[in-house]
Amino acid sequence: MQSMKFCSHCGEPGSLKIPPGDNLPRFVCDGCGTIHYQNPNVVVGCVPVWQDRILLCKRAIEPRSGFWTIPAGFLENRETLEEAALRETHEEALASVNLGSLLAVVNVAHASQIHVMFRAELTDGKFGAGEETLESALYQEDDVPWPLIAFPSVRFALERFLADRRDGTEEVHVTAVERIKY
Repeated sequence: MQSMKFCSHCGEPGSLKIPPGDNLPRFVCDGCGTIHYQNPNVVVGCVPVWQDRILLCKRAIEPRSGFWTIPAGFLENRETLEEAALRETHEEALASVNLGSLLAVVNVAHASQIHVMFRAELTDGKFGAGEETLESALYQEDDVPWPLIAFPSVRFALERFLADRRDGTEEVHVTAVERIKY
């Protein structure tokens, strides 16, 4: 848990304690009593396809710079999951997509994150490399660079997407991933 020196509401010092009616330690302002909750971050993305090929992006930033991923990133305040998936696809792959159904929810508890992925179709087949991307490319199923996939959640989403496509289904897949040492 990150430490907090001052309340963002009134500026007074705070302390770590279990508030009445709660069961977890929280930072509580010693002045105004505001409870500062720290909750998981949500990462949102999609598996975009064009003519049966999957669009992947090679990361230009850490963590896992130089490894391949789907377009995805953190949900912003006042943004829907769908808006975030569209925005991240444009930012990372310079692409526009039509979002499809929900594909995967991956609990990444050790990083205090939840990853949510959708199915998607490129609207016009155009894509590129945004500021956080070294390059982007379309891959046939047999050519996906599996050893260079950046994150277990992305691998899970890609594997489930491909299995569903082979089976002619569109299931929602839920899993949890453990901490992995790279």
